[in-house]
Amino acid sequence: MKIEQIYTGCLAQGAYYITSNGEAAIIDPLREVQPYLNQMAKDGVTLKYIFETHFHADFVSGHVTLSEKTGAPIIYGPNANPKFETIVATDNQTFKIGDVTIKVLHTPGHTMESTTFLLKDENGKDHAIFSGDTLFLGDVGRPDLAQKNGKITVEDLAGHLFDSLRNKIMPLADEVIVYPAHGAGSACGKNMMKETVDTLGNQKKVNYALRADMTKAEFIKEVTSGLTPPPQYFGQNVRMNKEGYASIDTVLKRGVVALDAANFEAIANTEDALVLDVRHKSEFVKKHIPGSIFIGLDGTFAPWVGALILDISQNILLVAPEGREEEAVTRLARVGYDNTLGYLEGGITAWEKAGKETDSVKSISPTTFAQQISSDDNGVILDVRKPTEFLAHHVQNSTSLPLGYLNNNMGLLNRATTYYLYCGSGFRSVIAASILKARGFHDLVDVQNGFKGIEQSGAITLSDYQCPTTISQEVIDAASNVMA
Repeated sequence: MKIEQIYTGCLAQGAYYITSNGEAAIIDPLREVQPYLNQMAKDGVTLKYIFETHFHADFVSGHVTLSEKTGAPIIYGPNANPKFETIVATDNQTFKIGDVTIKVLHTPGHTMESTTFLLKDENGKDHAIFSGDTLFLGDVGRPDLAQKNGKITVEDLAGHLFDSLRNKIMPLADEVIVYPAHGAGSACGKNMMKETVDTLGNQKKVNYALRADMTKAEFIKEVTSGLTPPPQYFGQNVRMNKEGYASIDTVLKRGVVALDAANFEAIANTEDALVLDVRHKSEFVKKHIPGSIFIGLDGTFAPWVGALILDISQNILLVAPEGREEEAVTRLARVGYDNTLGYLEGGITAWEKAGKETDSVKSISPTTFAQQISSDDNGVILDVRKPTEFLAHHVQNSTSLPLGYLNNNMGLLNRATTYYLYCGSGFRSVIAASILKARGFHDLVDVQNGFKGIEQSGAITLSDYQCPTTISQEVIDAASNVMA
């Protein structure tokens, strides 16, 4: 028996590859399935089953394409109702892979179809659980993503989750290994550990949700408190995972197309395509196509695309680092953005050689920022980090405008005002600057290296929590109302 965790950092997502005696199973695969096919060919094994722990919200799974290419059936737990052929297993049903067995444990709570798969070794001993979004390391799955027309509440789901954990998972032996679907950085939970594998016994000690003395009411209160609105693309990803989607091969064939500057510009205009610049932030700041949006491949790319490009069917044109065009198209498709129409061949250099206009973002050091803001009575400092980051520590007199809420709160800003933007390290502030510039805000100043650089410079006064400004409170309220 071999178990391999295939972890994708950008999505904080774990897929699992299990082999035994010539047969294989894959749990929660990524959308690009060729690496799995290559590995199975190398190992000389046949894919017998594809297991899905639930209808994922934060990425598009590769289950449909993998089944089409291999003939292996897709298995969900009880209550699943996909629009394609699948096996909807019953609670406690078992499936053989070589000499090992996978047992279905229906664990509703994150969603009603959520299922944990218990792996029993060659001797029938409980070896590991693949817990999906039911149990994370240090946390559990948020219970607010599967409400359906008011028929079931967040509290109802949290109650189901409490029962699932107590009745199905906690009775298992302490030495059972826990393989979750996500780790730190995923929006599917609140406070996950950075580790991606642990024992159930240790989780019983350190995970707040597994406290033996916790009542159901206490659990519901703790699990449902502090939930921020889920990213807007989650619902669309659930739909694609439930109904099916285009093959990744089709998406790549359409998207990995080299375009010269003239054709690139023509398609941008005729197809209403968004120009997405995925280069390093420093390159974008120096020079970019006017109106383009920056989200760098080397940051948390896919989640920010999903949070900020509001229409999942949006046509997209790429400005990408040379040699990474296919990577960009693939990572867009992981979160359901399938309509990439090509990339700019030769990049910004080719764009300039064709006589096309470029733009830039004013970017200054923390020391220069301290000097300028002290004499700029009309300048406004915008902190685009998460509200929790702002409340913990921020630049004095700054205003909280979290990047994830920016699109829904543009009306709170004035195009005649100078805005100084900072985040944690400089990545999110450049994203925010690009969005604002595309919307006609041009008096913008990016603070290099973000709060980290500001703090290290010691050139400006910092504050702990203070009462939010009027704009900040409106931002929080508006975000809760619009994005919930």
